[in-house]
Amino acid sequence: MSIRKRYIALITVIGITIGWLTLGGTAAVMHYTSSTEFCLSCHTMQIPYEEYQGSIHFTNAKGIRAECADCHIPSDPIDYVVTKIRASKDIYHEFITGKIDSEEKYEEHRIAMAETVWAQLRANDSATCRSCHTHEAMDTYEQSDDAVKMHQYGLDNKQTCIDCHKGVAHFAPEPEMDSAAFDNLMAFTEQTDPQAKQVYPVEFVQLGDLATVSPTTELMVLASQGDNARQVQLDGYQMKGAEQVLYFGEGQRAIIATLTEQGQAALQVGNYIQDEYGNEWRSASLVGEIDSPVLSSQKPLWEYAEQLDTVYCSTCHSKIPAGHFTVNAWGPVAKGMGERTDISDYDLEVLTKFFQYHAKDVVGH
Repeated sequence: MSIRKRYIALITVIGITIGWLTLGGTAAVMHYTSSTEFCLSCHTMQIPYEEYQGSIHFTNAKGIRAECADCHIPSDPIDYVVTKIRASKDIYHEFITGKIDSEEKYEEHRIAMAETVWAQLRANDSATCRSCHTHEAMDTYEQSDDAVKMHQYGLDNKQTCIDCHKGVAHFAPEPEMDSAAFDNLMAFTEQTDPQAKQVYPVEFVQLGDLATVSPTTELMVLASQGDNARQVQLDGYQMKGAEQVLYFGEGQRAIIATLTEQGQAALQVGNYIQDEYGNEWRSASLVGEIDSPVLSSQKPLWEYAEQLDTVYCSTCHSKIPAGHFTVNAWGPVAKGMGERTDISDYDLEVLTKFFQYHAKDVVGH
């Protein structure tokens, strides 16, 4: 009996030893291959590492650093193992295919790689982000008013962290609008009825020597004179102290035209009325000639703007409905966001007008 017990004890010890070596060794390997140093052993990781070094996740006032694994490997055991298995493709491409072994190749595949990571984070509700950041722990008094509003908007609409924070540690893919979209927009001008009573400029157009009219602005046609020549009436609002521009609506700072001195003198105006903020507004109309391609509907312009929204806005965060902000709020919001991209001045103007014409204080009124 004692010999049998010794065999059992020996087998148990051997089993524990093998188990410890197997499981412990596996854990050690998994831990080592999750380190930033191991990630950097692949030279293709130098580009994302340099981007990461310039982010707040690498250096910040509190001295807290998020390593590669903190953002890319979930702590949940199953997700952890699945992520590690999935990562084996990086080693395959590093040593076999050379898929991203140059800066040019890396940029070519940047958007595909980014979308893969974004999809993973959406699928696990940004689990790695939430390992450090939780809404309950946020001190809203330390956040800007816009940040507080957007975080609340995200909660209300069941969004996850990555929906808005796509470029937190690495450069987001550089968005670029296909020129074919604008060519398609211009093609719609050829379908404009010569007798249309309302028309909408596709580009900035000159109203004779009186004004420069912004794209998307409604113009009432008084007379059609052949080809693109038309006599039109521009209706808007003027604010005292800013007489050189016309606005979309009373109290609504969406500029629809910039006036010359001749244009200011030619205005037909109403009486000034003071708004609740002490600003004085009056209606204003201007009649002049245009000779530019126009549309008989804003619909093609709004479809073009929605494409711009997808390319330039949704690359960095989920779409924000136009009805989320007021006309006056959309102006600085769109300008501030546009400065973070290479969107052209023209495209930003059309996109801003799309948001303003569908803002929460316009829709339904």
